[in-house]
Amino acid sequence: MTTQFIKIDGSQGEGGGQVLRTALTLSILTQQNIELCNIRAGRNKTGLLRQHLTSVLAAQEICDASVEGVELSSTHIRFSPGKIKAGNFHFAIGSAGSTVLVCQTILPVLALAQSSSTVTFEGGTHNGMSPSLSFLEQSFLPILKRMGINCHVKTTALGFYPAGGGKWQISIQPATNFTPIQLTDAGSDLAKNISNCSLTALVSSLPSSIGQREINTAKKVLNWQDAPSHVQNVITPGPGNSFQLGIDSETHRTVFEVTGEKGLSAQNVAKRAAGRVNTFIQSQAAVEEHLADQLLLPIALAGSGSFTTTKPSLHTLTNINVIKHILGKEIKLKQLTESLWHVSLLQKT
Repeated sequence: MTTQFIKIDGSQGEGGGQVLRTALTLSILTQQNIELCNIRAGRNKTGLLRQHLTSVLAAQEICDASVEGVELSSTHIRFSPGKIKAGNFHFAIGSAGSTVLVCQTILPVLALAQSSSTVTFEGGTHNGMSPSLSFLEQSFLPILKRMGINCHVKTTALGFYPAGGGKWQISIQPATNFTPIQLTDAGSDLAKNISNCSLTALVSSLPSSIGQREINTAKKVLNWQDAPSHVQNVITPGPGNSFQLGIDSETHRTVFEVTGEKGLSAQNVAKRAAGRVNTFIQSQAAVEEHLADQLLLPIALAGSGSFTTTKPSLHTLTNINVIKHILGKEIKLKQLTESLWHVSLLQKT
């Protein structure tokens, strides 16, 4: 009997690693074989980089999958999932690639396993090109908790790009299902109360004055003069800087983060972050752009849910298409105003 594979084109939409990660997660949870071609065709360096290879290997290990073509730079793989197993796992990327994205590939699977798991990651935690560990802890995991998924993070070391060297651990408690959520109240309204707002500058092997200039600039741009703020000095293998603006709600913290880069002034780092905050406030959305993309899969697994957000990114649109292709579930988008969109998945009756 010929083995059947769901074929997925990795060049669709934004043509990045999200197609791969979502496909792997859903392959395991639905126990369907997948074949991915043109992996990361939309990137300068196509195929599997270290963080993507680690995602595949992690997905393979937690279900004893059979794989073909899984190696660095590969643009075509096959993945046949086995039975999901909980346990203690350790995944090291070997570069500053995103440990958070590797985590998000396997987290929904282990959350629905029969028993608890502990996973240790080594690699990048704050690289500016993907959700950071700060985002995961403060924004994403609190919402998962409201959906019935309980996790705890223990951080040993942070890792900035390009040195990497971060190490952290997540413990995941089993759940029977994801509980639907509705996030439609304007999180931006919370910014009217300055006590809900915060400014944090992570600085490693760089002058603390860089973080203070970021804070001072953002306070002036946003008129957050009385908001709590602090510069946090951390020890990492290489220099780094992450500037974060937060707005707290009952459900989570909305995080706007910009990573410092060589040649980019502290003032411009702060202005970029503040610009994102202003866009969010003006939209009257409940969920900012990057979190919106991350919530699609949990909502799909819950079977229903909704939230409001700013104009969906190409990343978000691509993720919606991959979910529909594998699960057959359609996540709908409705434009409410010029800058406000409603995202929903309705339970079929």
